[in-house]
Amino acid sequence: MRTLILLFVAASTFAADLAKLHIFEMAKRGENVEVAKISTFAAAAYGSPHMTTPPTPVFRLSDIAFLGAGRKEKLDLYFPSGDFRSNRPAVVFIHGGGFTGGDKAEYRSASVSADLCRAGYVVVSCNYVLGPKDKPGVWPQNIADCRNAVRWLRAHAKELGVNPDKIAVAGGSAGGYLALMVGLSDDKTGPGGDPAAKHSAKVSAVIDMYGVVNFSKHGKGIVPGTSPAEQAAYLPEFQCDAQDPAVLILHGTADSTVDIAQSDAMGNALRAAQTPYEYIVVDGAPHTFDLHPKGKGWKRSGVFAGAEVSSASDKPDLTEATLDFLARTIGK
Repeated sequence: MRTLILLFVAASTFAADLAKLHIFEMAKRGENVEVAKISTFAAAAYGSPHMTTPPTPVFRLSDIAFLGAGRKEKLDLYFPSGDFRSNRPAVVFIHGGGFTGGDKAEYRSASVSADLCRAGYVVVSCNYVLGPKDKPGVWPQNIADCRNAVRWLRAHAKELGVNPDKIAVAGGSAGGYLALMVGLSDDKTGPGGDPAAKHSAKVSAVIDMYGVVNFSKHGKGIVPGTSPAEQAAYLPEFQCDAQDPAVLILHGTADSTVDIAQSDAMGNALRAAQTPYEYIVVDGAPHTFDLHPKGKGWKRSGVFAGAEVSSASDKPDLTEATLDFLARTIGK
């Protein structure tokens, strides 16, 4: 299996980016990988030597169907190298792109997924239905698709070596909004919820990277097809309560796409609702960064485990802070 992995890297369309991120494809892109064979791929990845000199490699299975017949959207699976474990925590990552574009394999998605996977997490990077808010079939199907990525991960936890009770959701920009909706709104009765679903879409932690949280503030108006009374159901700042999972917000002061005031408002809403949260502001960071943003350093605030959070770094890198948050919420 290891020989096949190396051969497929060279054939990949994204070979340059994959090589930079030390991602090794385990099958040809677009190949139909049967769910029954995933455990074999997982065992091959876990059986690969875990290099002690960073960056260690991660292994990816691309374009796996998870939404049923007739749906073109797929997901990518990232496996860490090292010993096989039956209880690894996992993260579902949701790409951005203004709800109308973007892809699960874009550089930011792959970079964040690889960093988390390299730390020992199994990662799912998913696509979802794209389109403007006035296009029928887009809202709240996009939220439902992301919930179903969590459901799929939980349904196949045994094959993947994942602990079904230790799943986080993360996303950037539009994906940050979707991650918040998956994590904070009810997976049965909320937008895109499914009261008849066999598996839960609930998560144990949320990472919101400069997400859109209020469409009226963002200048994009309301979500169509809903009455004024229903609008609050689509706004994460009105969905949080003390029973929700902990939230990590990451935002840069130089973001000219999503005003940092939106994350300020989200942080205030989490505090008021007594939802545990941490808010990291990266000085000078623009929009659309991964865990290695440009900037001058960061400051962290919030309330976690009933105690005020306050810390800072003179370096902008967010890897250690993000992994620390995940270790405290879903383990490692």
